[in-house]
Amino acid sequence: MIKRSQIRRYASQIGKFFRPRQIILFGSHARRQATEDSDVDLLVIMDHDKPRNVEQAIAIRLAMDAPFPIDLLVKRPAEVADRLAMNDMFMKTLIEDGKVIYE
Repeated sequence: MIKRSQIRRYASQIGKFFRPRQIILFGSHARRQATEDSDVDLLVIMDHDKPRNVEQAIAIRLAMDAPFPIDLLVKRPAEVADRLAMNDMFMKTLIEDGKVIYE
């Protein structure tokens, strides 16, 4: 089973190299309902000039070899705010139920 300390250590490494505003743990690990088959879901909120979320996620994955299965979302603060303003239920649930593990 993946420990919360491992997830925090990984988030700290992302923070050191990519300087995001926040990293939010969401999904089964945030709810403490993870099983042996669960991956780790992270939302990385970071400033960057262009909406290149996929490129940023790939760069983070390549630079930071995760010791566990991971699902990584990268969003700009404005994108998160826009989705919340549109009442996007996925983003709303993620923000409400997620756990900030890096700031």
